[in-house]
Amino acid sequence: MRKKSNKPLQTSKVTKLIVKEETIIMDFLLQKMGGMSRTSIKSLLSHNQVTVNDKTVKRFDHQLKANDIVIISNKRKDPELKNPLLNIIFEDDDLIVVEKKEGLLTVTTGSGIDTTAFSILKEHVQQKSPENKIFTVHRLDKWTSGILIFAKNADAQHTLRDHWHNIVTKRTYIALVEGVVKTKKGKISSWLTENEKTFVIYSSPVDNGGKLAITNYKLLETFEDSSLLEIELETGRKNQIRVHMKDIGHPIVGDKKYGAKTTIDRLALHAQVLEFYHPTTNKLIHFESPIPKEFYKTPKLVSE
Repeated sequence: MRKKSNKPLQTSKVTKLIVKEETIIMDFLLQKMGGMSRTSIKSLLSHNQVTVNDKTVKRFDHQLKANDIVIISNKRKDPELKNPLLNIIFEDDDLIVVEKKEGLLTVTTGSGIDTTAFSILKEHVQQKSPENKIFTVHRLDKWTSGILIFAKNADAQHTLRDHWHNIVTKRTYIALVEGVVKTKKGKISSWLTENEKTFVIYSSPVDNGGKLAITNYKLLETFEDSSLLEIELETGRKNQIRVHMKDIGHPIVGDKKYGAKTTIDRLALHAQVLEFYHPTTNKLIHFESPIPKEFYKTPKLVSE
């Protein structure tokens, strides 16, 4: 019969230890983990890498009993993001792709609102290391929901920003607009300028020195007094979809700024699909977010 070894059982993922006598976990790990410092052991505990009898232990003075099974994960678990306004759908060393809820700013506007998608993600990555950073790639309006990309390093940010039109192969929005749209599909082109005092965007059918904006739309479904559209952008101007829907006489439901008379208690605009080449691997990746259920509600008149 082979003689049992007292050495820890090593695998590619975990270290398994069996407790022989009562002690606290700090003393136990100092003895068993090959000269690790107290600081290193506290780091293991704080990053949920230690379990006792399959339960995560975080306190360094946790009491151990004989025959307890202690397992140390060799790979640190990344902290989970728990926020009702933001959900991570993809994360690697270069990118974080999220679903943003309506009502959350992408970045601060200097209005004193501290909670933004940027601030939430910055706090998230710095839980793993205080030196980690987040970089903005593009934005969604505060009241627009859907898919949003952030970079985790400056190289990824610059690649995405500098080559956005070549890297992004599909960018689709869903909008619930007022009225019954008669045409099954259409293309809107105009030049957009912004009023510096009111921040309202104005559209011109001729070149007036503004920025050219091109929007394609396809009719998905019609209701009694509204229509559901799929919208693809050829350009990405501020408030572009909102302005262009007003241009064709079908403002987005809930968009009082651009002429809407009805609401579903939110702006009915959702960034549904984003498909692009990864800035480091160059692989084509596709993300899709479901159409919000509220878009199938009957809009109600906005109270004055």
